[in-house]
Amino acid sequence: MALALFYVFAIIVLALHFTGWLARKNLEWLVLVLAVAVFPAVLYL
Repeated sequence: MALALFYVFAIIVLALHFTGWLARKNLEWLVLVLAVAVFPAVLYL
């Protein structure tokens, strides 16, 4: 369940990033938080 919520959060953050909404609200740091959250999985693979 937590993994599904993470995927939903990631898709929403990426969609808002590419539409420019995050930049207008000064929330671009959410993309970095998402990248840091995914980084350990990338190292594991």
